[in-house]
Amino acid sequence: MANQPLFQWLIAGVVGFLAVASLIGFLLARRVQSPGARETVANLNARIRAWWGMVAVFAGAIFLGRNVTLGLFGILSFLGLREFITLTPTRPNDHRALLLAFFVVVPFQYWLIATSWYGLFAVFIPVYVFVLLPAVMVLSGDTEDFLARAAKVQWGLLLAVYALSYAPALLLLDDIPNYGLPPALLLLYLMIVVQMSDVFQYVFGKLFGRTHLAPAVSPSKTVEGLIGGGLAAVAIGAALHVITPFTAVQAAGMSALIVVAGFFGGLVLSAIKRDFGVKDWGSTIKGHGGILDRMDSVCFAAPLFFHFTRYWFTP
Repeated sequence: MANQPLFQWLIAGVVGFLAVASLIGFLLARRVQSPGARETVANLNARIRAWWGMVAVFAGAIFLGRNVTLGLFGILSFLGLREFITLTPTRPNDHRALLLAFFVVVPFQYWLIATSWYGLFAVFIPVYVFVLLPAVMVLSGDTEDFLARAAKVQWGLLLAVYALSYAPALLLLDDIPNYGLPPALLLLYLMIVVQMSDVFQYVFGKLFGRTHLAPAVSPSKTVEGLIGGGLAAVAIGAALHVITPFTAVQAAGMSALIVVAGFFGGLVLSAIKRDFGVKDWGSTIKGHGGILDRMDSVCFAAPLFFHFTRYWFTP
C-alpha cells in the first residue's frame, strides 16, 4: 500500500481540505462576536482538531496494512461496546455474558475477517451469539428484566461489533474484476463519504437549517442540512469514483446510500442517548464525544455499502 501514488495523493487532498478548514476556523474564531456564533465556531474547531487525529490514525492504519487496520477497528469495537454497556445498566448476573462478549466475541469476529471466512463472519453474531448469550444469562436464574437485559447486550454487539466490522471487511473484496487497486481504498472511500456527509450536514444545517426533521430526537438535524450536506457528499463521492470499481454515476448512487444510511444511524443512536438522558456516548475523542458518536453513521452505512459492493461488483 505504501507504494500506491493514488493513495498518497488522496491523503494529500484530505490533509489539504483539513488545512483549509483549520484556517477558516481560525479566522472565524477571531472575527465572530455574538455568544451563539462563538459557541458554534468553537464546536466546529473542536471537530476539525478531532478530524486531524482521526485522519492520521485511519490513514496510518491503512498505510501499514490489513492486520493493523483490523487491529484498529477491533479496538474501536471494544471501546464502542464498552460505551454502550456503560450507558445501559446491567446486573451482576450478566457479567459472565459480558465477559464472553468483550473477550471472545469481539476478537473472534475480527479473526474471521483476518482469515477471510466470510460465510461465518456474516452470521456469527446475529445467529450464533444472539442465541448463545441469552442461554448463558438464563443459567444465572435471574429473570428480572431478562428480555431488556439480553436485548441491550445484543444491540451493543450488533452496533459496535457486527455492524462496525463491515468497514474493515471491505478488505475482503480483493476479487473485483477490472479493479486493479487495493480494496483498502474502498474502506477509505467509505470513511471519506461518511465524514464529509456529517461535516456538510452540520455546516448546511447551521447556515440554512430551518425545518427540523426530528426535533425530539436530534434538534440539530434539519431537512436543509440533510439535503445540502448529502448532495455535497454525493458530489465528493462521485468525484472519487477513480479509486473505486464504480463509474461516476454508480459512485453517486453508492454515496447516496451511504449518506441516507449514515443519517439514520446518527438519528437512531441519538434516540438511544435521549432515552438514557445523555448528550454523548463518552469523552474518548475531544470535540466529538465517544467512539459511537463518530462511528454511528459508519455502523449503519458500512454493512449496506459492503453488501451492495459485493453483490454487484464481485463474481
